[in-house]
Amino acid sequence: MPLRNPFKQFAARRAAARSSYGKRRLFSRVSLLAFLAILGPGFVSAIAGDDAGGIGTYSVVGAKYGYQLLWTLVLIIIGLIITQEMAARLTVMTGKGLADLIREVFGVRITAFAMLTLFIANGAVTISEFVGIAAASEIFGVSRYLTVPLAAVGVWYLVARGNYRIAEKVFLALSAVFGVYVISVFVVKPDWGEVIRGTVIPSMPLEREAILLVIAVIGTTISPYMQFTLSATTLDKGTKPTEYSYVVWETVLGVLLSGIFAYFMVVATGATLHVNGITQIESAEQAAQALAPIAGPLAETLFAIGLLGASLLAASILPLSTTYAICEAFGWERGVNQEWQDARVFYGIYTALIVLGAIVALIPGLPLFEIFVYVYLLNGILLPVLLALMLKLTNNKRLMGPHVNSWFVNLMGWGLTIVLVVLTAILVVTTLLPI
Repeated sequence: MPLRNPFKQFAARRAAARSSYGKRRLFSRVSLLAFLAILGPGFVSAIAGDDAGGIGTYSVVGAKYGYQLLWTLVLIIIGLIITQEMAARLTVMTGKGLADLIREVFGVRITAFAMLTLFIANGAVTISEFVGIAAASEIFGVSRYLTVPLAAVGVWYLVARGNYRIAEKVFLALSAVFGVYVISVFVVKPDWGEVIRGTVIPSMPLEREAILLVIAVIGTTISPYMQFTLSATTLDKGTKPTEYSYVVWETVLGVLLSGIFAYFMVVATGATLHVNGITQIESAEQAAQALAPIAGPLAETLFAIGLLGASLLAASILPLSTTYAICEAFGWERGVNQEWQDARVFYGIYTALIVLGAIVALIPGLPLFEIFVYVYLLNGILLPVLLALMLKLTNNKRLMGPHVNSWFVNLMGWGLTIVLVVLTAILVVTTLLPI
């Protein structure tokens, strides 16, 4: 069955609605119900990308370079849409998860390498989520030595033994606090000419730190766990190829909303911190000042609530999606509905990731915002491995039939992969041979 173009479907529905009902509608009633039924995987996996490390990285970029690197964020968001769409299309059209497809096509050795890469990248990000929980709790004056262990136990229980779907909605609601960044930008009234210039005119400081931060922004915006999360949840929903267009719309909606938050985080910190000479962020309290124009003395509290929600959401999703992917890749029993004795590897990996994240977050004197940046620097360096595998899969005619990548998707996908490899090489050279 040929892949339907969602834009053509939209036009056809609108024309049908006009002739049948005399009204303009985006979806028919049946279509709307189908869209709402699909809503979830793409949206949640994209929003979860604005986690503690993402918030920290975007804040550091805004404080250090103001609006100068906004253009990179626009391109990266387009890259995320393409990457997430590939993950969704692979799953919907083949009826298999991403990890399963990697093993089937590339064999055990490459699968083992890919899963090791995923484990390292996601293990590092899990650490950053518990660091975010520690930073948020200390804004409230509560010791991390109390909150981090409680959060670790709570997250483990909610996902493994509780009703995670309810918790997910709560965490999403807490994360929505960061919508205040959008309001804050309009209150502080930045130089919109400079903002637009930074958005549409490429400009790159020729220095090591700028390269490092661009790789980190790519790593936090297009984090590898997002593709595996989207694949697993789409598979669990049993989404049919005929429902693919709804998955695309929902995925794009999630990515755009996540991208808007990220964009305004950079603008807000640029307009409040960078313009006032604060170019280095070392604490959550400093980062919270970007919300001061709208929240005043409550800025730190508001920031802490959003940081806590974002950290808990990602700390719940990350270890689970990583464990699912690894167990799926090697055919091990998996799923929170399994008993411990039937899925020991699944529960072992899941528990180990949470314990590792919590223990590292308890180390005294950790440079929190440096951890955020370097964790996603690692993600950005490892990302080309996953991108290359996904591009090979989505161009495999045996798997995808007529649903292989378009030339534009291949151009953007391989372009992003090459850019990351080149930037990493430059970063390594400038580190070993400082100029």
